[in-house]
This record gives sequence, C-alpha cells and structure tokens, in this order.
Amino acid sequence: MAKKNIVVVGAGYAGVSATKYMAKKLKKDNDVEITLIDRHSYHTMMTELHEVAGGRVEPTAIQYDLQRLFARKKNVRLVTDTVTGIDKENKTVQTKLGSYSFDYLVLGMGGEPNDFGTPGVKENGFTLWSFDDAVRIREHIEKTVAKAAIEPDAALRQAMLTFVVCGSGFTGIEMIGELIDWKDRLAEDYKLDPSEISLKVVEAMPTILNMLDRNDAAKAERYLKKNNVDLVLNAPIVEVAPDHIKLKDGSTVPTHTLIWTAGVKGTSDAADFGLETARGFRLVANEYMEAKGYEDKNMYIIGDLVYFEEFPNTPTPQIVQAAEQTGHTAASNIVAAIKGGEKHTFKGNYQGFMVSIGAKWGVANLFNKIHLSGFLAIIMKHIVNLKYFFDIRSGYYMFQYLMHEIFRIKDDRTVARGHTSRYGNVLWSVPLRIFYGLVWFIEAFTKILGDNGEVFKPGTWFGEGSWFQGNSVFPWTWEYQTVADAASGASEAADAASAASGAGEAAGEAAHFGLSYAYGEQPMIVIEKSPDWFTKVMQFMMPNNDVAMFFQKFMVFAEIALALALMAGLFTWLVNATTIILVITFCMSGMFYWVNIWFIPVAFALMNGSGRAVGLDRWVIPWLQRTVGKWWYGTPRSLYGKK
Repeated sequence: MAKKNIVVVGAGYAGVSATKYMAKKLKKDNDVEITLIDRHSYHTMMTELHEVAGGRVEPTAIQYDLQRLFARKKNVRLVTDTVTGIDKENKTVQTKLGSYSFDYLVLGMGGEPNDFGTPGVKENGFTLWSFDDAVRIREHIEKTVAKAAIEPDAALRQAMLTFVVCGSGFTGIEMIGELIDWKDRLAEDYKLDPSEISLKVVEAMPTILNMLDRNDAAKAERYLKKNNVDLVLNAPIVEVAPDHIKLKDGSTVPTHTLIWTAGVKGTSDAADFGLETARGFRLVANEYMEAKGYEDKNMYIIGDLVYFEEFPNTPTPQIVQAAEQTGHTAASNIVAAIKGGEKHTFKGNYQGFMVSIGAKWGVANLFNKIHLSGFLAIIMKHIVNLKYFFDIRSGYYMFQYLMHEIFRIKDDRTVARGHTSRYGNVLWSVPLRIFYGLVWFIEAFTKILGDNGEVFKPGTWFGEGSWFQGNSVFPWTWEYQTVADAASGASEAADAASAASGAGEAAGEAAHFGLSYAYGEQPMIVIEKSPDWFTKVMQFMMPNNDVAMFFQKFMVFAEIALALALMAGLFTWLVNATTIILVITFCMSGMFYWVNIWFIPVAFALMNGSGRAVGLDRWVIPWLQRTVGKWWYGTPRSLYGKK
C-alpha cells in the first residue's frame, strides 16, 4: 500500500492540536506519515505573550520545543521552513528549502495584526502577535525607561514614560495589566518615582472587553482605574508618529511607545495560495473545515486562518478554543477518511472567557453562568493552561509552566503574591538538612545496636533488643503472637520507658500531649491503636513473622540510606517525600509520638531544593535532567528536517 502523506502547516494551537490527535489515532498505521512544518522549531503559547512583553517571565517560558512536544511520536516528522506556495493540482507544498507532497493538507498558519491601514503603525508602533514581538516590546520598554531616567527635558521625559496600548480586547488589557505590575520594578531599577510612569488604553469603542459580560467588564474597568490606568474611550487612532499618536478628534498623546492590539486578520503568507478569502484575509472553509472549492483535494483550513460562519455573518472567533476545536475537526475527518468512518461537522463549544490583569487579578466568565474575579479568576486561568498541557500530553511543559508561573517568579508577580517563589536562599536550610539526616541516622543505628551494643565494637551489634533479633516489633497480631502477648509486650515497653525517664510512675499513667518533651512526662502517641483497615493491609503485606522481620530489617537500612542522602544533599525532594510517607505510616501503626511530629514539617521545608546548596543535588540533578531528557525527548535543535 502506498504511503499516505499528511502535511500540517503551522505549529500554533490548531496545528499542534490536529497533529497530536492524528499521531495518536494513526500510530498503528505504518503507511501514514505526518509532516509538521513551521517557520520556527518551537510552539509559542500565544496567550502568554503579554507576560514576556511585560517583563514577568523570561522569553523561554512561552517557547515549547516541537521535539519535546512530539517526543516518541515516530509517525511525525518535524520541518523548520517557510511555506511559499501550494500546487493544488499536483498536491505539493512549496517551501523556501524544498517541497513536500501531500495526500491531505492542513493549513493552520494563524493570523497577524490588523492595523486597518492606519498610517505609522508599521513604522512607529509595536504589535503583540508573536514571540519576536513580545521580546521587542520588552527590550524597548527597558531601554526607553533607562533613557528617560537621565533625560533633563521634562516634556520629553514624560512622553518617554507614557506607555499607550491601542485596543481593549483581551490582549490589550492583559498587556496593560502586566505594565501595572512591572511599573514599580522599572521605577526602582532606574531610580524613578513610579508616579512618573503613565499608562493609557486607547479604544475606538465606548466600552472595553466587549466579549465579556458587562458586569465583568465593569469590574475590570474599576480595577484599571484604581491602578491609575487612563482609559481613553471613543477615540480611534488615525496616525502614529515616533513621538506621539493622533486621535480622530484631532488631539494628540505624546508617547514613544504605542502597542497596537486592535485587530487580527489571516496571515498574509496565505494570500497567494489561490484559495477563496473572506474579510480579514481569512480562508473560507465548509463545515468539515475543508477549503471551499477544493473539497476533492483533501485540503483543510484551521485556527485563526479559517473563515467558517457558525451563524449568519458570524465566523468562528479567533481564540484558542476555536483554534483547537477546528484543528480537532479537521484531524478527525482525515482520520475518518483514512480508516473509514463518517465526517464530523464543526460545532463550536466555547466554555467561557477570561482575562488576567497582571499576575494577581483577573475576571472570568465560565459557561455563561459562573462569574469570577480577582484571585479566583487567576487560579482558573492557571487551571485552564494546565489542562492545555494535559490535552497535548506534555507533562514536561506542564511542570515547566508551574516553575515559570509559580515558583521562579520575582517581585511577587504570582497569584500567590510571591509566597511560593523559589528565590529564597536555600543555603540557610543546610544545617537543618544535615541535622535532620543525623536524627534519622541515630534513630536507625540504635535499632542495630540493641540493648548492649557499643558503637565502636561492631561485634556487639545486632544483639538482643535490636531489630534483627526475636519477633517483629510491629504492633499487629500474627499466628505466632497472641493478643495477650501483644498486650504484655506493650506493657513491658511502657514500663521500660517509664524507668528510663526516672519518673517512677506506673506504666498505666496517662500520657501527656506535647510537641516537645517535658522531663518526667510520658509522651502521647499520635494514634493509640492502629485503625482496623490499616492493620488488615499490614497483615496482608506481612502475613507471618519471617516476612515481618524482613520488612523490619529492610526498614533499618532504608532509614540509614535516607539519612546519608539527606546529609549528602542527594535526591532531597524524593528523600523528604519518602520520610513524610514513613512518618505517616509510623503514626498509623501506633508507633510515633507527638513530640516527634516535627519530622513532617521539616521534611516539607527541605523539599525546597535544599540539596542544591552544599549538596550533591547541585551536580546530580542537572546531570540527570540532561541525560534522561536527551534519552526521552531527543536533542532540541533550532532547525528540523534539513535535507
């Protein structure tokens, strides 16, 4: 059977969604190859461009390498190239470096900013529609503030410190939100008064955030005004100059920074493909996402590029949800054509809209029923983004997202207001880590010494009273140990503890609750009697004394290994997570006292990467990440698919 070639152009939300779906559904079809072509070797998380432009995260935080996204997908070939044309009759895609034949073609090249022909936007303004745009804005703002800080002319200085966003859609409002958060840091770094930095949103319409419910939009408007953002409404921009913008009413706003977010259109790269276009240079498709007029050529259009009227005169919105859903529709129909099955018609299912205004505040409208604002809206946005990584099956980038958004953030620019930031010095946890490891080591070593063992005489180890002699110390009943024996053993243990303390009190005296040991008092056990369900689980795992003794001896060496790893700073996150589980198990077994419950919070505290300061994790973890990453994901490169 001849090999079927599927070519997907564009690695945006739509292209990645379609390719992931087809790679999964067709993985057993050895005669199918999917080629994903994009001008970049990475996928950009477009919804977070404002975070890079506004200085919240590093640029690499929103770059997701295609090699990592499609690791282990043997039926996907990655190509870094620019598509220049389509030969519809011969079914080939031409690129700058070559050509690719196709049996099925998916065009998901996305959109680009629409300046509506406004003079000066291209020459003097900044758009926010690509990774490069975001980096360019970030660098321009930093350079402009640095120059303004040493500018003696007051009027020029004020113009340089006035930042204007054109457009009050999601992108524009999210961009101004980042500037709200960034303003204080910029002022501090360049020795300015924050009040000198002026933020404005210029909108041609009388209202902002017009895709949101009016009550939600009103909340956002109040938040912006509270943070000294000047909303200039009913004010179309008619010209953009290097040092000012001109409004329709003839007034001007002095500024050296105009960020244009007022519109989007289909990419101009597809203008010469010879396909039917609609307003905004979008390509027309039918309900199956097939290119109109070329249904027999198996050509599909998805994402921001597609024009399909869900309702009369209402095309699919240029948002992420629509991009993913159009991609899924096209991919489903290609799979159905190859494997047999019915075509799927597109039906938009938009589950809500949300907008972040900085890192700590936002508004959300879910299912047209649930309205959130503030902290909860931002939490919901993070959940939605995490779901995206789950949908495309990328645990690696889900983890990286959490690192960049929650744990590696400066200036408190997180939903947790900095409380989760890793930018604390873990050096100061080294003494605690070593002490904690020493506690575990001594705890384990006493179980080796027994009653009469001496530290420097190995021949006396493993004797009477150690965990290597006699019956198991675990407080459960097996056939070799009657209930009465267990009770007797418990009584003897209590007597011994009392005698050791020198209190001279009866073994049956009530124990005292406390989180630190008080001389002469009997400490209280966390759980007096192991729960029945837990006892049954343990008896199943250790059905007789021989098995119980094996676990008992193994536990001693496991504790020593944990102790040494803690003191050496090796695998500290995993080791401390293990100690938490062990302590909980000891508590459930009725073998742990409240005075030692500090073991748990200390273990949590040491999970902060404490092994990377004066510890082996400083070298071992990065080496493991490189080695395992290369084995699993391959080696990311700047260019893929070179011939």
